Amino acid sequence: MQSSFPTSETVLGALRVVVDPDLHQDIVTLGFVKDLNLDGGHVSFTIELTTPACPMKDQMRDQAIAAVRGLAGVTGVDVKMTASVRSVSMPESGRAPLPGVKNVIAVGAGKGGVGKTTVAVNLALALAKYGSRVGILDGDIYGPNVPIMLGLHTQLGTDGKRIVPAERYDVQAISIGFLTADDAPIIWRGPMLHGAIQQFFREVAWNDLDYLIVDMPPGTGDVALSLSQTVPVVGAIIVTTPQQVSLADSRRAVRMYQKLNIPTLGLIENMSHYLCPNCQHEAEIFGHGGGETMAVDMEVPFLGRLPIYQPIREGSDNGVPLVVAEPDSAAARAFFAVAERVASLVSVAAHKSAETNKGRIPLIPVG
Repeated sequence: MQSSFPTSETVLGALRVVVDPDLHQDIVTLGFVKDLNLDGGHVSFTIELTTPACPMKDQMRDQAIAAVRGLAGVTGVDVKMTASVRSVSMPESGRAPLPGVKNVIAVGAGKGGVGKTTVAVNLALALAKYGSRVGILDGDIYGPNVPIMLGLHTQLGTDGKRIVPAERYDVQAISIGFLTADDAPIIWRGPMLHGAIQQFFREVAWNDLDYLIVDMPPGTGDVALSLSQTVPVVGAIIVTTPQQVSLADSRRAVRMYQKLNIPTLGLIENMSHYLCPNCQHEAEIFGHGGGETMAVDMEVPFLGRLPIYQPIREGSDNGVPLVVAEPDSAAARAFFAVAERVASLVSVAAHKSAETNKGRIPLIPVG
């Protein structure tokens, strides 16, 4: 007499109806189903996604439960949702992966004053709040503001060989600001900048990061060139504001990263509108839609709009960024939405690189 209980084959067959919305394949083919266990009619398994910031994870869990519950003989279903961020393999770059870091993401801008560091810090914190392991490298050597925005005033230590990054809000951080007096100017030529950037990447004990966010200086200068020569970079995020002056410079930034063979992950329109903290009224002070129009024109993803909102500035000055101070606010939700989109794009890039580089011998990390 045949058992009326489900088998591993029937469970996996049922789960093929659950499709990852970014990778467009079912979770069985993608290898997301782990630790499948059958105890009579009780079925348990884990779905391991490629990012904890997946906005569809609850829907995917519910689809999986419904699919398995529909099988004959199933009396109960337990599903555990986890995530393991994949690295984007880039052997064509000729640069070895960074030890302790899966994916390096640059956040840049064509000009200063567009809120690039504010975006970089809140993006890093949003990814960390989703459960990712995140670091931020302050690449703006002349204007190192990351320590201020994180509320960090510390001296860096070492593990005997490498610099140990500071940490706050579950984000690891490194900045020249930790190594100089608050009012000390950095007066360096290009070779010194290059040396500092290399040291921050290769001589820092980054601890098992899914994403390392690099806050770039504004413009198209030496640090971007050093970045492209030092580590493989998954992509660059360009921060702009809606007005034409910023958009013109942002176009130059996109072209610069293209020349450096760094893909543009997308464009963010910051200060898109003024959001009144009292009545939530929106006013388009700097115009509207310029960033999205530019993204369409340059064929790069548009990652979203971020408002002018007084608590954003207050949080940056006080060392308590918005996604920490007001995680449920409309402005913070905009940052979380950008983080989800960035994580999705990195996951897609990692999947494509894995398919493309099957059979290749990987470069060995140095350090």
